[in-house]
Amino acid sequence: MVSPVSTNLYTYELLPIFDVPALQLIIDEAIGAGCDHIVLVSSRQKPGLEAYIAPSPDVVAKLRDQGRNDVADRLARIGSDVRVSVTYQDNPKGLGHAVGCARELVGNEPFAVLLPDELRGDSGLLRLLIDSCEETGKSAIELKRVPMDQVSAYGVVTVTEGSPADGPFGICGVVEKPKSEDAPSDLIILGRYVLTPDIFVDIDALQPHANGEYQLTDALLAQGLRGELLGHLTTTKRWDTGTPTGWLEAVLDAAASQPHVNHMMTEWFKKNLS
Repeated sequence: MVSPVSTNLYTYELLPIFDVPALQLIIDEAIGAGCDHIVLVSSRQKPGLEAYIAPSPDVVAKLRDQGRNDVADRLARIGSDVRVSVTYQDNPKGLGHAVGCARELVGNEPFAVLLPDELRGDSGLLRLLIDSCEETGKSAIELKRVPMDQVSAYGVVTVTEGSPADGPFGICGVVEKPKSEDAPSDLIILGRYVLTPDIFVDIDALQPHANGEYQLTDALLAQGLRGELLGHLTTTKRWDTGTPTGWLEAVLDAAASQPHVNHMMTEWFKKNLS
């Protein structure tokens, strides 16, 4: 299973979520779901990403000297327990184009896509999508129900008649950021996908939108029209670190999960926010 990780031109992937870079959390999620090869879709303007995944025994040793063995173990897995490759999207043209950039490294097998500005609480949802794809031979994507006044910020799906109320949903339509009054449902697409390799044929056929971007939702629509796309409701905690408040929430939740830090935070909030 190969996991292309799409990136943009600023290196928020290396911003710490308390004491661990966001990219490491994405890698941890992929490994936890059983992925053994990770492809970073990056830019040559972001050398920090390649530096992070390069083997670095000195950094690992320093972390151990600091008593941070858990982080050291996670970093040491890169290049040993999991292979990590880099491909480039030097001219960003949308998520569809980014996924297409990984084609040569992915090969002719199903693969996962994890958007790095969306973090998950565990690997369970990704494993669910992988299992669905392996069992059905169809692509599987993460969905969530939201109030109708929020759908215009997302890709929204049309589900096939007779789909179970709680999924999995057969998907026969996909539209990118519709007006709320035009949206076909309240089910939006989130940042985890497991796709069959025929998606690359659909990506090759994409036409750019007015902003010049090639949208992955258009390729998903093609799969849906062929009856080759399923959706599953998200099952885990989600943080959208692409926004300042989303990143802050992720940092605070990560810090609060550590008992010794939780106590310090509690005292700080009592003192400063009373």
